[in-house]
Amino acid sequence: MPIVSPPNKKIKKVGIIAKSTIASHKALFSKLLKLLQKEKCSIFFDNHAAKLLKGAKFLDHQDMYETCDLLIVLGGDGTILKSAASAVKKITPILGINLGNLGFNAETGPDQIEETVKLVLKNKYFLDKRSLLRVTIYRDKNKLDTFLALNDAVINQGMSARLIELNIEIDGRKMVSFNADGMIVATPTGSTAHSLSAGGPIVHPTLDAFVITPICPSTLALRPIVIPNDREVTITVATQRRGTYNIGLTMDGQQTLPLEYGDVVKVRKSSRNFYLVRIDTKNYYRTLREKLGWGRDSM
Repeated sequence: MPIVSPPNKKIKKVGIIAKSTIASHKALFSKLLKLLQKEKCSIFFDNHAAKLLKGAKFLDHQDMYETCDLLIVLGGDGTILKSAASAVKKITPILGINLGNLGFNAETGPDQIEETVKLVLKNKYFLDKRSLLRVTIYRDKNKLDTFLALNDAVINQGMSARLIELNIEIDGRKMVSFNADGMIVATPTGSTAHSLSAGGPIVHPTLDAFVITPICPSTLALRPIVIPNDREVTITVATQRRGTYNIGLTMDGQQTLPLEYGDVVKVRKSSRNFYLVRIDTKNYYRTLREKLGWGRDSM
């Protein structure tokens, strides 16, 4: 997805989405609050952020997307991914402040929060437009549920160590049936996450693509594949489990749903997008070097 200009309007309503352990960063939270109040912004809080303020009311993430001109996410990649599940069609910029470990999708860290927020409030920023997955589950031909995912949808073997059989179709045409620990359908954003750990390729975020990555397949001939993201991927569970040994479907490592024999999972590109704030059009390869440790001495 391309770098695009921000909405041409003044930021007046700012939402704060925080990780569950935000209480350990109370000084940073207070600093951000004072800055936004000084700029005369209306401030809204999610349930974690609201706990730091006596009597404060909170909004759920979807209401924050609908209400706010900017969302500031205080946390790591997991907090950003969790917020993506509620994305709406409105262009709502997301400014990630990394309070976690990797912070691959965050724009800045705690030390630069004041400088960064001031630039954003002056509209001196760009938007990094990222695609989302629409993941829909069917059971007995009935729609069970649907989810959004920024990184990936992962089917795995749950509590059992036995391989599972999956049938894959692309736009209704059979691709392959295979046995494995599971499989991943990832966006370019998610290509540096679980898919990469499972041997998948790194895909530049500007490419319109999906990555399909098998997890520990029973045959070495089965390799990851990159396909256009205007295709629909259909996965049918061909393994029957007994008792509590469920097969699981997980979106972005955040939302999990048990799957049964015959369940069908359809994955396609969502009509919604996710907009990350960027202060400059950073060199993507520099980010890879810094976050993945490329070129570091292994000794």
